[in-house]
Amino acid sequence: MHSTRAAAGLALILTLTLAPVAAAQPEDPAHAELRALRTELLAAITAGDIERVLPSLHPDVVITWQNGEVNRGRAGVKAFFERMGRQAFAGYKVPPTPDDLTVLYNGSTAGVSFGRSVGQFNLLGSSWEFENRWTATVVKQDGRWLLTSYHVSWNALDNPLLNSATRALYGVGAAAFVAGGLIGAWLMRRRRAR
Repeated sequence: MHSTRAAAGLALILTLTLAPVAAAQPEDPAHAELRALRTELLAAITAGDIERVLPSLHPDVVITWQNGEVNRGRAGVKAFFERMGRQAFAGYKVPPTPDDLTVLYNGSTAGVSFGRSVGQFNLLGSSWEFENRWTATVVKQDGRWLLTSYHVSWNALDNPLLNSATRALYGVGAAAFVAGGLIGAWLMRRRRAR
């Protein structure tokens, strides 16, 4: 009992003494620059302006989308957007939001960010909301931050399309069960009538 109190007291003392040290460290200026990149990309994507998105992408960018399709290079991203994005993507309910500050590497010239978003899509004649997890890699080149890779996915085991298909399957199963019961009853009546 005494050791538990002593451990709790030590934890409190460490928290109180180390917290000012952590708070005193200034944030790397790269984070403000990365926030500006995110703001620009979100504004361009929300406006549906792929030409405005492209300058923020590294020439050799690699993007993996929710459907498993992979685009490489700005031309690949533009072709995908023109083929799929304009019709399917309807905007964000929750824009890509990082879980934490970008993990910076190589003297603050490269970084990895990760988080969640909720995208709104028009698929199969219906409107859908998908909660996504994403990871983005950025690099600072010629004084500018560029997106070098982006991977976005949704839960393959729990998502609106799967849930809708499951409900439809249950509905079909229930209808088949009822229809089978009615057909069985009808056949039994016919047999008895003979």
